[in-house]
Amino acid sequence: MAFAFKVNVIFYFTDWRTIMKYNIIYADPPWQYKRKKGQGVAENHYPTMSIEDLCNLQVDKIAEKHCILFLWVTFPQLENGLHLIKAWGFVYKTVAFVWVKLNRKSKTPFWGLGNWTRSNSEICLLGTKGHPKRISKRVHQLICTPIQEHSKKPEQAREKIIELMGNLPRIELFAREKEDGWDVWGNEIKNSIELPEIAESINKSRQDGQAACEAKAAGTD
Repeated sequence: MAFAFKVNVIFYFTDWRTIMKYNIIYADPPWQYKRKKGQGVAENHYPTMSIEDLCNLQVDKIAEKHCILFLWVTFPQLENGLHLIKAWGFVYKTVAFVWVKLNRKSKTPFWGLGNWTRSNSEICLLGTKGHPKRISKRVHQLICTPIQEHSKKPEQAREKIIELMGNLPRIELFAREKEDGWDVWGNEIKNSIELPEIAESINKSRQDGQAACEAKAAGTD
């Protein structure tokens, strides 16, 4: 998971007709958790984003007419993940990948923390816009690889995506590094595109404030 941009109260005016659009969008959002202390807490490693801020990223504006979304999510964030898929203009279809985490040295199953059972796997959800088509029926869901640095996802995921969908225009959101053939967006890397972050609630507050001023000036307040 890469570090996220913090949403600021800035209003962007972008000509979306000229921005690059993609057939494949691969994202590993910096999910925000209620738990703030202890080992493995996300905010000890990188800035996180609320579900509201994530939903307000206009990802739908960079999606082609026929586009596929691969979205990493932990099980506690599953409900938010499904909500985010819809907010970005996609329809949830299935779980693309299940990453079974192994220890680096022993290659035995890695056991993390958990409020109920001790956790291991993470899942990558798959959503579609329009009617994207797969080119291979040989791509397996399961990925069994050792963990790396905190929240970094396995390289096999990108490879499987290309095998499944082909060499299409693609972008990784919240990227830590740039891979050949991929555009990227994140705050740890030089971005391939600008992705404005516009909070609708901020826009609404601005509009409500303007309306209140106009009403007061007209003497109707």
